[in-house]
Amino acid sequence: MYESKNEALISGTSFAKRLALHLSLTVALLVFSLGLGIGGYMYTEGMNWLDAFLNASMLLGGMGPVNNPKTDSGKFFAGCYALYAGLLFVVCAGLVLTPVLHRVLHIFHVTEQDDL
Repeated sequence: MYESKNEALISGTSFAKRLALHLSLTVALLVFSLGLGIGGYMYTEGMNWLDAFLNASMLLGGMGPVNNPKTDSGKFFAGCYALYAGLLFVVCAGLVLTPVLHRVLHIFHVTEQDDL
């Protein structure tokens, strides 16, 4: 997917397209995860969509749920969703930072080859 250290640095336009692809994948993953959380809260806790949206988005944002779950299934779902949200944060950070870090490291390799 990325160029190797022996290949030339890609253009700024190509890099912007690559970064836009990674950002769009991240947004799609977040939208899917928010929908999963909303559906889970609506099913396990019987919340209306707005309360479910609030709880799911607060968990995805790292703030924690607004309403404490009342049912056992809701508690189990909230715990699993919180673990998922924590892992999702790491995945999204990796998706967004990977092209940037790759470009920085690639620049170092290009300058090393120019010095030789």
